[in-house]
Amino acid sequence: MMSLGLRLSFLLLYILSPTATHAEDFYKGKTLNLIVSTDAGTGYDIYARNIARHWSRHIPGAPAIQVQNLTGAGGLTATNLLYNVSSKDGLTLGLIQSTVPFEPLFGNKLANFDPTKFQWIGTPGQETSTMIVWHTVPVKTMEEARKRGLTLAATGGASTPAFYARVISALLGVPINVIAGYKSQSDAFLGMERGENEGSAGSYYSSLKAAKPDWLADGKIRFLLQYGNMPNPSLKDVPFAMDLISAPADRKLMELASAPLAMGRPILAPPGTPADRVEILRRSLDAVFRDKDYLADCDRQGISCDTALGGRAITQLLDDSYKAPADVRQRLIDMYSGRQ
Repeated sequence: MMSLGLRLSFLLLYILSPTATHAEDFYKGKTLNLIVSTDAGTGYDIYARNIARHWSRHIPGAPAIQVQNLTGAGGLTATNLLYNVSSKDGLTLGLIQSTVPFEPLFGNKLANFDPTKFQWIGTPGQETSTMIVWHTVPVKTMEEARKRGLTLAATGGASTPAFYARVISALLGVPINVIAGYKSQSDAFLGMERGENEGSAGSYYSSLKAAKPDWLADGKIRFLLQYGNMPNPSLKDVPFAMDLISAPADRKLMELASAPLAMGRPILAPPGTPADRVEILRRSLDAVFRDKDYLADCDRQGISCDTALGGRAITQLLDDSYKAPADVRQRLIDMYSGRQ
């Protein structure tokens, strides 16, 4: 049996070895690219740039951090690139829409990735999503929405607003006509102002606070519904979806459909990224989420940054979701594809 002294000697040699210190030195003098799967000016982009402003000083070597926007197919373009093409050295990361990691679960053939193989780094916060309409739309309640129906905007068929429009229609009985094809959420919002569409079934409350504070202050939009892991205290007069659903099977399905909201705005590294660099990125991002200057920036921009999750929690959330009962998963797939 190896003596204690010998074991300590080997441990000391490992600690002092170039291999052990390489990860700590790797980022010095380099540029880290953070690819955002939405257009500039959206909520995702605002969060990404706020994180980028503070992240570098928490990473050993203080690399420069460059934010790049890559839109398309409701986030699938960027995610497919990150999985299949991007470098796996820890210098290319992605911040993607929260529903995108669930596209393979929903059976989307355009999702050419396995989300459980990504290296999940963390998310700045969990989300509350809302169904909103422009203030001129003659609908003030969910009951009125059920009777009249709504015409709501989306980017792609796999986008967050399009998916949740189908879920809300199926579980809550609101007839919704989705106008898909807007380049970005910003374009969809412009269309709402011009009267091309009446609103959105999947607008994050935090995004609206950050990107459209005047809409909230001036009453330009009306909140008909909120959904997520729990009701948002800032929307106390807005119905919470789970409170409107009584059937156990429907409630289970809504729980699974709402799982992406706990992802918030998840940051990932491509599969195969070295584990030591993943650990550095996770630790440093956790430090950002506790950074008082970062939190002050969140407050100044009116965005919520108080419900962050680490990479391991995201990994567990995905694992649990992909183990959902087959009947619940199939029903959700049918809703996703428009068959129900």
